[in-house]
Amino acid sequence: MSIARNNETLSLLSEHYVRLVLALGLHDADYVDAYYGPPEWKAAVEREHPGLDEIAGRAGALINGLRELSLADAEEMIMLRHRYLLRQSESLVVRVTMLKGKKRSFDEEAQALYDAVPPTLPEEHFAALLKNVGDILPGTGDVPARYQEYQKRFVIPKHLLDRVFGAAIAEGRRRTAEHIALPEGDAFSLEYVTQKPWSGYNWYKGNGRSLIQMNVDFPIPIDRAVDLACHEGYPGHHVYNSLLEQYLVRGRGWMEFSVYALFSPQSLIAEGTANFGIEMAFPGKTRVEFEKEVLFPLAGLTPAEAEQYYEVHALVQRLAYAGNEAARRYLNGVISREEAARWLQQYALMSPERSIQRTKFFDAYRSYVINYNLGQDLVRGYIEAQGGTSDNPGRRWQIFAELLSSPRMPSQLHSVT
Repeated sequence: MSIARNNETLSLLSEHYVRLVLALGLHDADYVDAYYGPPEWKAAVEREHPGLDEIAGRAGALINGLRELSLADAEEMIMLRHRYLLRQSESLVVRVTMLKGKKRSFDEEAQALYDAVPPTLPEEHFAALLKNVGDILPGTGDVPARYQEYQKRFVIPKHLLDRVFGAAIAEGRRRTAEHIALPEGDAFSLEYVTQKPWSGYNWYKGNGRSLIQMNVDFPIPIDRAVDLACHEGYPGHHVYNSLLEQYLVRGRGWMEFSVYALFSPQSLIAEGTANFGIEMAFPGKTRVEFEKEVLFPLAGLTPAEAEQYYEVHALVQRLAYAGNEAARRYLNGVISREEAARWLQQYALMSPERSIQRTKFFDAYRSYVINYNLGQDLVRGYIEAQGGTSDNPGRRWQIFAELLSSPRMPSQLHSVT
């Protein structure tokens, strides 16, 4: 089959994929995270409103059609596109079976939905890391209790949240724009919300525009300003979605990227690049310097305490996989909600209120939790394996930007690392 014919066939199959994602979104309110494709496609799907069995049958036919394509002589981007459509469609079928009641273990679900399996780590691993945190925390006694008291000293006052986040977002954008050509007119609006299972969310609207929501149910410590500004904004989700739209949807006419299926391999790339984007924008000591000079004063905090705060923060970040273990044990039915919350308090150093909120995230999003930490590690490994190390920032940004604007799958990151 000719290259032109292959491209034409892929375009037809991509439309089927988009319609299937929209159809599944009628049965799963969280499934369609963003859509800015032809409104008539969405309207047609809503009129037809196919059932889950029909969606599964059509997805099976789509997968067969993709598998029958021969792309041995195609350029790399076409082969990546083909793999993307195939793996996303396979994941869609898995989500259908979940909605119909099929149960899988945490690891089986993660592999089937997100194209990756998180490591399993013993309790002793987290206990050792916890001791490291305790060694540099002020005071003596129970580490989680000491950490909660320590964190209270670094909470952003509610009336100062907007100006602190505004400064963090502006700096993240400035640093990102030095390395990535942002689409003309890109922008987002910021809202503060409550009663959500997440701390922040980016709702991409198309045309380089996003709505970013920050959950203010609980006190927000100073480190979350840069974390959320970068993760949700620059160079995270907002930039990722903007570049996909600019280069793949508008540049190549690949309409499958006008829809974002949340429970799919794409999310590991999205969350992994968003988390890694924090250290892309604020590498090494530059973050502490910015915090001391700008954010701590804006938040009414003592700049002289920033250095120790971020030493503690770096050690606490190494406990990130504790959340995966809590989710794995809870969702596999090994522990109760209360036991999962206690694990999160002990090893993820969450407050009792936030730990319960996190178990509600497990209920709603299940194995999605792997996309943050495992995604970040896979993205870092992929970029560094191609020379994008911390001592070569130009190459680092180049590979990062290429990843943001390409249809690579998680297993393809792992194969490079």
